[in-house]
Amino acid sequence: MGRTLQNTMINLGLQNACDEAVYQLGLDMEELEEIEEDAGLGNGGLGRLAACFLDSMATLGLAAYGYGIRYEYGIFNQKIRDGWQVEEADDWLRHGNPWEKARPEYMLPVHFYGRVEHAATGVKWVDTQVVLALPYDTPVPGYMNNTVNTMRLWSARAPNDFNLQDFNVGDYIQAVLDRNLAENISRVLYPNDNFFEGKELRLKQEYFVVAATLQDIIRRFKASKFGSTDSVRTVFDSFADQFSCHGRTVRGCWHPPGAASTLAAQRRLSPRQAWDITKQTFAYTNHTVLPEALERWPVDLVEKLLPRHLQIIYEINQRHLDHIASLFPNDVDRLRRMSLIEEGGIKRINMAHLCIVGSHAVNGVAKIHSEIVKTQVFEDFAALEPEKFQNKTNGITPRRWLLLCNPGLAELIAEKIGEDYVRDLSQLTKLHDFVDDDLFIREVAKVKQENKVKFALYLEKEYKVKINPSSMFDVHVKRIHEYKRQLMNCLHIITMYNRIRRDPAKPFVPRTVIIGGKAAPGYHMAKMIIKLINAVAQVVNNDPVVGSKLKVIFLENYRVSLAEKVIPATDLSEQISTAGTEASGTGNMKFMLNGALTIGTMDGANVEMAEEAGEENLFIFGMRVEDVTELDREGYNAQEYYNQLPELKQAIDQIKSGFFSLKEPDLFKDVVNMLFHHDRFKVFADYEAYVKCQEKVSELYLNSKEWTKMVIRNIAAAGKFSSDRTIKEYARDIWHVEPSDLKIPPPNEPRDATEDKTPNGTAA
Repeated sequence: MGRTLQNTMINLGLQNACDEAVYQLGLDMEELEEIEEDAGLGNGGLGRLAACFLDSMATLGLAAYGYGIRYEYGIFNQKIRDGWQVEEADDWLRHGNPWEKARPEYMLPVHFYGRVEHAATGVKWVDTQVVLALPYDTPVPGYMNNTVNTMRLWSARAPNDFNLQDFNVGDYIQAVLDRNLAENISRVLYPNDNFFEGKELRLKQEYFVVAATLQDIIRRFKASKFGSTDSVRTVFDSFADQFSCHGRTVRGCWHPPGAASTLAAQRRLSPRQAWDITKQTFAYTNHTVLPEALERWPVDLVEKLLPRHLQIIYEINQRHLDHIASLFPNDVDRLRRMSLIEEGGIKRINMAHLCIVGSHAVNGVAKIHSEIVKTQVFEDFAALEPEKFQNKTNGITPRRWLLLCNPGLAELIAEKIGEDYVRDLSQLTKLHDFVDDDLFIREVAKVKQENKVKFALYLEKEYKVKINPSSMFDVHVKRIHEYKRQLMNCLHIITMYNRIRRDPAKPFVPRTVIIGGKAAPGYHMAKMIIKLINAVAQVVNNDPVVGSKLKVIFLENYRVSLAEKVIPATDLSEQISTAGTEASGTGNMKFMLNGALTIGTMDGANVEMAEEAGEENLFIFGMRVEDVTELDREGYNAQEYYNQLPELKQAIDQIKSGFFSLKEPDLFKDVVNMLFHHDRFKVFADYEAYVKCQEKVSELYLNSKEWTKMVIRNIAAAGKFSSDRTIKEYARDIWHVEPSDLKIPPPNEPRDATEDKTPNGTAA
C-alpha cells in the first residue's frame, strides 16, 4: 500500500488546503510525508496491483472490500553491506498506525488441526485448535467522489483459554507463553515473489485469511435484507447474486473448499448445493506461468492442518474426474493431467487446478499471458470450458502514479486537456494534438529535467556519488529474479564500460544506470546478481578514465515510496524479461505514464503498450515467444553465443577471472556456471539484439526534441493502462456489477432518503 497521507489528501481534494495549513504551523509538508512508514504488506508487483485495484474500486463507486493479513512485519527492509543484500525486519507498526481502527466486535474464530467424525447427524470437524481473527479496518477513499471503501486486515489472537483447557497440566506460565504460537500466524510476510514455499506457517496464513473473510462475508449477508429469511436454502439461493469473491493470488485457492465447508456447515445445504453456490461466487486470476510459483501443497500437511478440507477436496476431485471420464472415456493420461491431486512421490494438491474447477471465471493479466494460460499452462481445462477463460490486462492508478508522484507533469497535461483525464485516462489521446507543439515539447522536457535534478540530489545525499543530471537515467527497478534478466543489463553495463576504456576519446552518450529491487532471502542466485551489480558499480564508478560518462547505482530498499521518486525522473525504462515469462508487469505502465521510453521484449503488457503507442515508439528487441519455443526445441547452447560475440566473451571473462572481485577471483563462478549450463531465461541469446537496441536508444537521446516527441506519443497512448479500465472490465464481465460515477453528497449535507441506496446491490 505504501504511504497513505498524501494519497488521502489528493483523493479528498484537500492537498492544497493541508499544505497551506501545515505551512502556517511552520512545518514542511514534504518533511512530514517522509516520516510515514510504507505499509509493505505484499510482494512485488502483485502486492502493489491489489493496492491500485482498491483505489480504482473506490473511485468507481463499487461496494468492494479488500481483505488481507495485518502482518506485524511486512516485506523486509533491504540493506546493502559490502555489496551484499542483508535483510532487516520491517517493524512498520513501531510507532502505531493512525489509519487503522481495530474492530474487536467482529472478531471471528478460525479452526485448525483436529479430526473428522462421521455421525448420523453428518460430518463434524472436532477437537480443533481455535485462533481468533481480529479485524483492523483502513479507509480506502475514492477520488473526489466522497466514497470510502474498507480494507479489512486480520490479526491473529489466541483465545483466553488457549492451552489452558488442560488445567491439570499445571504449567500456567508456559501456557500463556504458548499463546505466541497462535499469534505467529500474522507475524511476518513470506518474502517470496514468483516462488512457492510449502511451509506449514504459510498454509496457516492462507487458510486464516480465507476462513475469517468467508465468515465475515456470510455474517454480512445474513444481516442484510437478502439474508433475513428462515430457510437456509432460500437464503443462500441469492448469495451468488449478492456477492462476488475474487482470488487475487493462488492463496485465494483456499476459498472454494473453504466456502464449500462453511456453506455446508449451515446444516441444511447439501455438499452439492454448497459447491454450486461456491462456483457461482468465485473467480480466480492467474498471475504467473512459472512452474515453481504454482502452489502444490503436500496432502500430508493439509490432512494434519485441515482434515475436513482435505475430504472436501477429495470429493470435489472425484466429481471432477467422473465428469472428465464421462467426456473422455479411457483417457487415463488426461485424468492424471487434470486431477486436483498429483500422484507420484509426495502426493500434492495442485491449487491452480482446484481454483479453476472452483470458479466460474479464470483470467490472465495481459493478452499474451492469457493466451499462454489457455494454450499451454491450463490447455486441458480451457479445451473443456473455453468460455470460462478471459483476459483482463493489468493497470495502475493514475492518482498515485501521476498526480501524487509527478505533479509537474500532471499539471502540464491538465493545462492542455483539462482535469477530467484523472478519472478517465483514455482522454490522454488528446495529447496527440500537441506532439509537434514546440512549446509543449519544451515544457515536457523541462518537467523531466526538474524531476531528474531532484532525484540526482537525493542520490548524491544517499549514495555519495556525483550524478550528472543531463545523463540518460536508465532505470531497472523490480524484484530481482533470473527471468527479469537484471544480468543482461549488467552485461550491457560491462560492455559500455569496456567500450569507453577501449577508446576514451570516442563520443559517448552519458548514462546513469539505476538498478533496484529485493531478492527473496533464500534465493541464492538473485543475491549473487545483486552482489555482481554492486561489484561492477564499484569498478565503474571509481575508474578515472570513465569519469562522469557512466555511473551505476544499486538502489537500496526499493519500495513504493522510492518508486514514487525514481519513476518520474526516468528516461529509459528496462522491461527485458524473456518473452513468455512476465505475466504482465505494471512498472512498465508507470514509466510510460511518467514520460520514460521503454526498452523491452515482446512480453507481458509490453506487447499492448507497443500496440497502443506503435512499435516504432518503443525500443523493442529480442526473441518473441515463438522464437523462445523454437530455441527450446533446438536446444539452447550458450557456448555458441560466447564464441561468436567478442564483447560478450570479454564481459564474461572479466566476471569469471575476478576483474570485478580481485580479492575473491571465483566469487561469481555460480553465476557464470548458470549462464553457460542452466540458464532457463537465455540471457546470451538476446544479448546482441539488446546491445544493438541500446545503441539506437543512445542515438535518439542525442536528439532531445525527437526523444521528447516520442515521450509525448507514449504518454498519449498510456490511457488503456489505468486500473480504472481494468476494474470496469472485471466489474462488467466477472462480478456483474455496474461502476457508478455518482458523487455521494459529503457527510455534512443532508442526504435525500430516496437516494440513500447503494447503486449496486452486489458487494465485490
